[in-house]
Amino acid sequence: MNAQAMELIPEVLSLSKAAFKKIQTFFAENSGIVIAEHKQQLIVNRLRKHMQDLGFNEFETYCHYVATAATAAERTQVVDLLTTNETYFFREPEHFNQLGNLMLPTIKHRPLRIWCAAASSGEEPYSLAMALNEKLGNYGWELIASDISVRMLESAAQGLYRMQRLEFMPPQYLKKYCRKGVGAYEGSFLVAPEIRNKVKFVQHNLLDNAAGLGKFDIIFVRNVMIYFDADVKDQVLKNLLTQLKPGGWLVTSHSESLLGCGLALEQVKPSIYRHQTK
Repeated sequence: MNAQAMELIPEVLSLSKAAFKKIQTFFAENSGIVIAEHKQQLIVNRLRKHMQDLGFNEFETYCHYVATAATAAERTQVVDLLTTNETYFFREPEHFNQLGNLMLPTIKHRPLRIWCAAASSGEEPYSLAMALNEKLGNYGWELIASDISVRMLESAAQGLYRMQRLEFMPPQYLKKYCRKGVGAYEGSFLVAPEIRNKVKFVQHNLLDNAAGLGKFDIIFVRNVMIYFDADVKDQVLKNLLTQLKPGGWLVTSHSESLLGCGLALEQVKPSIYRHQTK
């Protein structure tokens, strides 16, 4: 490539402090998540190509556009691009043991309803669906999986993953519920249709009222509240508990604590809480 050709490539400026602040404020208002000051490069990496595709060559101009004039679709796209999604099958496996041994025996009615409230790319709701199918069979339960990211939900609905995501998959589940890819899909696997069909994926922001989703017996909301400040965390918890039936179960990650939250929750096991009955 000669020097003249190189001059034709538009230079993308680094993220200024003012531009970072605009995006930081926008993302916090729309997701409840505050991007730390040291993660400016994350914004650059995730927005650079999208920004250029729209014809913006400066972060200052683009961030001002997002904050003041972007369409609803563009604002949703920015939230999608900045949302961190890192998960794998049967993460924190003790929760799946407690699902079968502790939680399910307390719920006698059917259909049982479970909400996976931070579904990400689908590994967690599919893990739950496999565990439920083992304990209850294919009937008598409903599983709603939600996420703020439409992009992640579209990927999750396909049920197609790289083999590396299987590290913690119980061998019997791997054999029963996963279809190994061949040819162009070698190195991947597909979640079996009887499991994919049991998971209903919906877009939902945890900052919003969830009345439209109905009431639930069990809510999994793992590895997401660590990104919220105290006020947002309180709001999210209140929204979740409004949808949790009395006596129902709330499961967080082991890195998150709800002690001192002031809500009607009893800690039964580490990161496993029960909604106190009135």
